[in-house]
Amino acid sequence: MYSSDRIVALEGSQTHFDVIVVGSGQAGMSMSYCLQQQGIDHIVLEKNSTIAKNWKEERWEEFCLVTPNWQCQLPGHFYSGDDPNGFMVKDEIVDYLESYFNKVRPPIRFNSPVRSLTKTEQGFEVRTSTHTYTATQVVLACGSYHKTNILPFSQSFPESILQIHSKDYKDEKSLPEGEVMVVGTGQSGCQIAEDLHLSGRKVHLCVGSAPRVNRRYRGRDVVDWLEDMGYYETTIDKHPDGENAPHSTNHYVTGRDGGRDLNLRIFAEQGMNLYGKIRAAQNGILGFEADLKENLDYADAVAKRIRDSIEKYIQSEGINAPEDENEHSDYTPPSPESLNLNTENITSVVWATGFSMDFEWVKIPVFNEKGLPIHKRGITGVDGLYFLGLNWMNTWGSGRFFHVGRDAQFLAEKIASKAHNYTRAMA
Repeated sequence: MYSSDRIVALEGSQTHFDVIVVGSGQAGMSMSYCLQQQGIDHIVLEKNSTIAKNWKEERWEEFCLVTPNWQCQLPGHFYSGDDPNGFMVKDEIVDYLESYFNKVRPPIRFNSPVRSLTKTEQGFEVRTSTHTYTATQVVLACGSYHKTNILPFSQSFPESILQIHSKDYKDEKSLPEGEVMVVGTGQSGCQIAEDLHLSGRKVHLCVGSAPRVNRRYRGRDVVDWLEDMGYYETTIDKHPDGENAPHSTNHYVTGRDGGRDLNLRIFAEQGMNLYGKIRAAQNGILGFEADLKENLDYADAVAKRIRDSIEKYIQSEGINAPEDENEHSDYTPPSPESLNLNTENITSVVWATGFSMDFEWVKIPVFNEKGLPIHKRGITGVDGLYFLGLNWMNTWGSGRFFHVGRDAQFLAEKIASKAHNYTRAMA
């Protein structure tokens, strides 16, 4: 277990800090590490009572990373185990973060949910449920997964059906006996559907427009190929999707049992029922969009595009690689127009429909009309206010263990420069 010694040291009366960091996840701890390297006085405010609470309590039992262990590169704490090409399971992820806490020893106050952040003449005021703090600069390192998204159609499902969000799914034993509907085919939805499928449950899967990717191609993990090709160094200003990149759905794939593809066509061949997106729900009867084939075709097209880009790289570099051994399927499952939940044996629904941001407590105009942060690599238009740990903040790895440390280092240098200028001005 991680040590709480550093928590005790923060029970003093200090209320002003050069920097306040909101959130103690991988982004917040990375920020603390980099600020310590710069000698910047700071405090980390965390709403929960422990490190990695979300990883511990809001992941299913068989959860694992979909990125290889070598991409776990928090600053000062790169993965050093004996399985760099493997995929950490939930308990290993928690251990990784707790060991980072013990290494960084961040000046943290737990049980401190921030209720409001406002701008003052001198800097910023941060109010928690119990204290009021001030700071010259503030870093919002609390991620972007704040509120669960559950479609309003859920209100028309029969009361006898258990409905949970994916963050509350643990395993098939935690659900009532019977068949299960999973809504959404992002990474969580597809992995949960597979988990249930492997357990022997009958699964009904509502398929969205998420892309997929092959786990491996021609003898190597796709991630390794993309790293060699420089994809992970691509910055958002050079990404084909530009500002839309942070809002794109992640490719579905899994690291389970050493990593493999998640191919919904093959699942359908094995007995999983697939549907298009839900378009209507009334009195327990669901209506579906006629987009199942389109969504499966799109996922396959994205996977092929990635394979083709790797193949082009292999040919251009003259690399001797084994043949592709991926299992492919052209099976097109039937696409039902409707489903009567009152007559089916579906006893539970897992809403794998993602999360949305909730920054209502930030009383500073740094958001667009959709409530999304406006920033350039974490730097906002309000002097001294920053974001960290958002998806595609700078590169693909910004919201992950991979590159969040790079972004933290970048911001720490900006923060230190501003702090030193402020000190000189006050001298």
